[in-house]
Amino acid sequence: MIDQDTTTMHVDAGWQPLPPRAASLLMLGHAALFALPLALGLLVLVTALGLRMPLATGGVGLLLGLGAGAWYGRKVYRATFWRLDADGFALRRGRLWQRETRVPASRVQHLDLRHGPLERRWRLATLVVHTAGSRFSTVTVSGLDAADAERLRDRLARQLDDDDDA
Repeated sequence: MIDQDTTTMHVDAGWQPLPPRAASLLMLGHAALFALPLALGLLVLVTALGLRMPLATGGVGLLLGLGAGAWYGRKVYRATFWRLDADGFALRRGRLWQRETRVPASRVQHLDLRHGPLERRWRLATLVVHTAGSRFSTVTVSGLDAADAERLRDRLARQLDDDDDA
């Protein structure tokens, strides 16, 4: 469930949340990232200590990792917002430590859309904004609605073309 107060606050300021189906993809991805290392770590620890039932402990680690990863993926989903305005593109992530990345249209070099197999299944896309020479030369936004990602790409490209013509 989306936190209504936070979502309203961001949407009122022009910030757009990720679509609800992106939550499933983020939860699945983070669950996979958490589960295997935790299961292997517990398995190695139990084996090194010479305790019984290392496979059962590894299974418990796998379940704990899946749960923790799904929880974290949901938190990431609820704390990710984007905005496109006349100045360019902005991405806000995080609750406690918020990180806002702003890409002025004049700094955009080119734009890519990526659609992995799971993203295609959920009609989502990843927008990659390549910027002019800086320490962070790309801004990547995963979990965008596929139609929104195409609209963002086209609008940023149009702003880029308009700036080149001026």
